[in-house]
Amino acid sequence: MVTALMLSCSATVLSQAVPADWKVIRDARSMCQIAVPPDWDVFGEVSGAAVFHDPTTAIAVVTSQPGQEYKPLTGWLLKSIGVPKELMFENSATRIFYQDKVSRGAEDTSAFSSSVPAKRGTCSCRVVVVPRVGEELAKKIVLSLSSVAEKN
Repeated sequence: MVTALMLSCSATVLSQAVPADWKVIRDARSMCQIAVPPDWDVFGEVSGAAVFHDPTTAIAVVTSQPGQEYKPLTGWLLKSIGVPKELMFENSATRIFYQDKVSRGAEDTSAFSSSVPAKRGTCSCRVVVVPRVGEELAKKIVLSLSSVAEKN
């Protein structure tokens, strides 16, 4: 329980440590958002994605699933998606965060996925990068995933 709480707090701190000059990218419903470095560009006319140079170099996508209740992944679901334990960084009540693809070479990509609860559903993102972009940067983008504060 203490470990889960510490992981939850550290992910929250990391998600709040996004540099001020980063761009906020929101999904098409404006329910969820991620932040990307200033040299990334919005991809396409509909918001929800950003790229670095082009989609084959790096892409970050944020989506919302309204009405889908957020829940940590169960043991059988973890086994079915095949994420090794060492690549599952967090699976808690506040965030799911894992690496679902490992680069096998200079032009092969690594991919990271995350989900967090939203007021009326679930927010998700996926970041895919080639090695020269850097896995640490990809993780920082993924950890910026959050629900957009709703206006009352």
